[in-house]
Amino acid sequence: MLEGEQKLVERAKEGESSAFGLLYDYYLPKIYRFVLIKVGQREEAEDITHLTFLKAWESIDRYSYRGYSFGSWLYQIARNTIVDHYRGAQIQISLEDADEPESGEPRPGQQLDAAIEYDKVMLALGKLGALEQDVIIMRFVDDLPVRDVAEAIGKSEGAVKLIQHRAMKRLKESLL
Repeated sequence: MLEGEQKLVERAKEGESSAFGLLYDYYLPKIYRFVLIKVGQREEAEDITHLTFLKAWESIDRYSYRGYSFGSWLYQIARNTIVDHYRGAQIQISLEDADEPESGEPRPGQQLDAAIEYDKVMLALGKLGALEQDVIIMRFVDDLPVRDVAEAIGKSEGAVKLIQHRAMKRLKESLL
């Protein structure tokens, strides 16, 4: 969670765009990475991420702090925006595009074996259901606590743990 996040949110709710800009700067790489892994194409990920933050700005007055980070709300908006964008289409993950937004270069210093393992994990992740992918990405890529993931996907913490357990089991089976 961003230090002083709730104060920034309150200032943004009052119309202070610079406060929202600080939230945007902090959460942009996380939301973009999440969307990119889900949609697999940089252009679509950029569009969906932009739309996510636009929707957040337009509806920030409806945000209320309920003990979860502002990021949980953003992930929820991103998930809904992805669903709206694809409406049931099967999402294919492009392995070359699953890096950080600013890295257009090959992964430096990694050996071929590591790259092959990375590709296997990404393919296995692509075989999971959308909700399982969301939980795995939020928990292990973006390092969100179970509580924030639960808020973002609208499930209980116990349900998130169960989804995570089942997804990890399926990933392990796919990788063996």
